[in-house]
Amino acid sequence: MTPNPADRTALFIDGANLYAAAKALNTDLDFRKLVEMYRTRGDLVRALYYTAVVEGEEFSPIKPLVDWLDYNGFTVVTKPVKRFTDAQGHTRTKGNMDIEIAVDMLELAPRLDHVVLFSGDGDFRRLVQAVQAKGVKVTVVSTVKTQPPHIADDLRRQADLFVDLNDLLAEIGRPRVNGGPPLRDDRA
Repeated sequence: MTPNPADRTALFIDGANLYAAAKALNTDLDFRKLVEMYRTRGDLVRALYYTAVVEGEEFSPIKPLVDWLDYNGFTVVTKPVKRFTDAQGHTRTKGNMDIEIAVDMLELAPRLDHVVLFSGDGDFRRLVQAVQAKGVKVTVVSTVKTQPPHIADDLRRQADLFVDLNDLLAEIGRPRVNGGPPLRDDRA
């Protein structure tokens, strides 16, 4: 993952996107193993996890994960889910974290050599290009092993390196457990 072990590296995890990719691969992720994998391979400066949360719920399935990550060395960035009614009268929720990821990545870029983005969202192609222009290598982690693939082709092409999440499962995956933290992020 990190070509040079001396690289100052940061992980940017789009929680909902990574959760969807792992779910499509029928696996859960062990975030402790994920962060340790990167710590042993280089200078891990920061691990950031982004997710939207529903405010006012007595129990939220994402809360145990957010708490665990926060207590175990991750910087957790959250914002409230927005509720709206669509044209058909259905209540929908929205919790996109793209702007938060973009701002943080651009702010940290001058102090990094390598960014690892856990997302397949094609909206990040221009962000990756901007970070590369600052001299930072960008690895994108998602998957093409699902139907449809969870990675936008233009994001995959823009990355310096693409790593298929499926290829990491031997190190950071575990069989899917229905509902158990620290594994879920299905808000967005």
